[in-house]
Amino acid sequence: MRKFDVIAEVATRLEQAGATVCDIDGVRVSTPDGWWLLRASNTQASLVARAEGTTQAALDRLTAALSAQLARSGVTLPDFSHQAPPH
Repeated sequence: MRKFDVIAEVATRLEQAGATVCDIDGVRVSTPDGWWLLRASNTQASLVARAEGTTQAALDRLTAALSAQLARSGVTLPDFSHQAPPH
């Protein structure tokens, strides 16, 4: 898997678009809606994605943005619409 290449591609696109990106341990994007993080697993051939939104609609926007970035790098994100709500 080209996990490190995907991280670099996403970071480059976001920076070129003028997004504020933290590149410590992956790519983290913060917005007024919340944040998302994409990082390469250190122990597996996989990417790890996390997102937190201020509302469900905000989370949906964040995961859509993350999914779009991954799609541009040829990676398909799983469908999160069936995830259990937080406790």
